Amino acid sequence: MTTRVIHNPILPGFNPDPSIVRVGDDYYIATSTFEWYPGVQIHHSKDLVNWRLVARPLNRPELLDMTGEPDSCGVWAPCLSYADGKFWLVYTDVKRFDGNFKDTHNYLTTCEQIDGEWSAPTYLNSSGFDPSLFHDDDGRKWLLNMIWDHRPDRTFFGGTMLQEFDPTKGELIGETQNIFPGSELGFTEGPHIYKREGFYYLLTAEGGTGYNHAMTLARSRQLDGPYELDPAGHFITAKDSPELELQRCGHGDWVETQNGEFYAVHLCSRPLAPEQRFSPLGRESAIQKVAWNADGWLRLADSAEPASAVTAPNLPLHPWPQESTHFKFNDPRLPAAFQWLRTPYPDKLFSLTARQGCLRLIGRESLGSWNLSSLVAMRQSALRFTAQTCIEFTPASFQQMAGLVCYYNSQKFHYLYLSCDDNGQRHIGIMSCLADIGLSASFPLAPINIKQEGEVHLKAEVDRAQLRFSYSYDGTDWVTLPGELDYRLLSCEAGKGEGASFTGAFVGMACQDMTGRQRSADFHYFNYDEPEVL
Repeated sequence: MTTRVIHNPILPGFNPDPSIVRVGDDYYIATSTFEWYPGVQIHHSKDLVNWRLVARPLNRPELLDMTGEPDSCGVWAPCLSYADGKFWLVYTDVKRFDGNFKDTHNYLTTCEQIDGEWSAPTYLNSSGFDPSLFHDDDGRKWLLNMIWDHRPDRTFFGGTMLQEFDPTKGELIGETQNIFPGSELGFTEGPHIYKREGFYYLLTAEGGTGYNHAMTLARSRQLDGPYELDPAGHFITAKDSPELELQRCGHGDWVETQNGEFYAVHLCSRPLAPEQRFSPLGRESAIQKVAWNADGWLRLADSAEPASAVTAPNLPLHPWPQESTHFKFNDPRLPAAFQWLRTPYPDKLFSLTARQGCLRLIGRESLGSWNLSSLVAMRQSALRFTAQTCIEFTPASFQQMAGLVCYYNSQKFHYLYLSCDDNGQRHIGIMSCLADIGLSASFPLAPINIKQEGEVHLKAEVDRAQLRFSYSYDGTDWVTLPGELDYRLLSCEAGKGEGASFTGAFVGMACQDMTGRQRSADFHYFNYDEPEVL
């Protein structure tokens, strides 16, 4: 009999900070979305092998408004749990990134159905990020989060806070306790508590989100400690093994199957090569089979280090129907694969009803904007892909442009756009913004004049570290633009440095009108293809 395996990552492309929960025979993972709207992705599985997106719960202004927030802010590290007949989701909305201060606001929302309408948010605190909610077996509930310490003589990561939450009052009660300072690795965050055989187990993420990332386990007979560190060191890490396919492994959660098997989920990345530490796919989610040893500590079951293929659980396989990645815009709802940036008011950015069969983007601010950026995009989920769209756009000013963009954040993108010159001559051009050379846009190709009217098809072809753009008038005969663009710089590691950007590369459609006249562009379709799974 052939042993079934799970291939990592289980959630490819930008899907970090996984929090997993089992409800009966169903498994759910919640992941961070940062500045992308709607907030929090929730995937569903019945076998831990096959996953599908089922909800983005933070989908209205009272739950989330990220207007004006910097890159890599927004929704950090949600925690999904289930108790008392409903789902509980706690999350951070981070308002500031650089400097000594983070401005982190933590909230709770609940829902009886995973894909239902989630409750109005309950404000919890602002003392740090990565909140989680622990439901003890006596019915009491406890909030944990890391404490952010802005003082100049500190490391910023001030330990793990514990405080009781009263669900009847909808507020935190009692004293705040700092229960765990972390190990010597430091940067202790992402706390989760579990109870098993008389011990409270505390799982944390440590080492920062770069290549020293790790998961650390500690335990105590008392909820508030003191907590004993795992004598074997870090529970999951790739920090000492640069040859592994999965790198930056850490920040995760664990779950017990209905058959008594244990699995841990964790974030990871897949750099282009060991000597090229660039990860355009961003931080992804992987899973490892784990088991308890005789001393009551959790260990990887299949290997000593995070593996790309692990033993699947003893559960019936449950594949989901294959979802098409060729999109036509005939439905008044945006296809679930796509998101936009920051604002809870998408009607300011786009319409699916203004013209039948088209996605109309309304020209707004520049691609560098943190306020209103008309960009609708989907995650890159493999190191090789082709994306193609068809646009109708008639600019009247050089300040108006629209097209196809490969986008990491407002400081890292390659943009194939239509615009015009001072005489109204329509042209096609390339704009790049690469954070390692400053925040100014560059134009690696002189504008090429094109037909004044009509449709233009645009294509991006990415092969690991290289990007080529093409255009066509009929979608069959293509003109490939000269020069290869460096795709490595659309990665977590580019720009500010390792561990300073937290999302991943997207590809999508964009429209800008810096005149303020809101000239729109119509997109007829969007196709995304991966020649092979990587």
